[in-house]
Amino acid sequence: MSLHDDAVLVLKGYEDQEELRQTYLDHLAAHPDGMWKACQAGHVTASALVIDPSRGRVLLTLHRKLRMWLQMGGHCEPGDISLAAAALREATEESGITGLTRLPGGPVRLDRHPIPAPCHWHFDVQYAALAPAGTVEVISDESLDLRWFSYAEVADVADDSVVRLMEATRARL
Repeated sequence: MSLHDDAVLVLKGYEDQEELRQTYLDHLAAHPDGMWKACQAGHVTASALVIDPSRGRVLLTLHRKLRMWLQMGGHCEPGDISLAAAALREATEESGITGLTRLPGGPVRLDRHPIPAPCHWHFDVQYAALAPAGTVEVISDESLDLRWFSYAEVADVADDSVVRLMEATRARL
């Protein structure tokens, strides 16, 4: 199964955010290359919020280019076998944490946001990843910083999309 086909199946199975979900499906139907960064109409991305529920905290990255506190995530790559695998790969690469496990149940949220030309949109499929006990994070080249934030602190440092992702993740827990 192609990554495009996996994304369509994942989105068809996602039961929340009906209008936005349909926007994603319409985009993929109109753009066979809609999974890849080269698609100038926008492309699907995969991200994961790294969470440590036992300590009531999430790990955010200070994104090098955007200079914003965000969840880990990014572009799909040809070797990714699924959206979930892409999100877990990105979270592992950007956090330096091995042994992350995906929170069961598929995507937690969808977030479509504009990006600078030549592309126009990121169609982000957002997952959550559980950090193993004793986790030690390592800053990647894509980050200026990595930091654990308590649930209560997230709204003070991150934008609404990250807050909504954290809230949806906590509700799923």
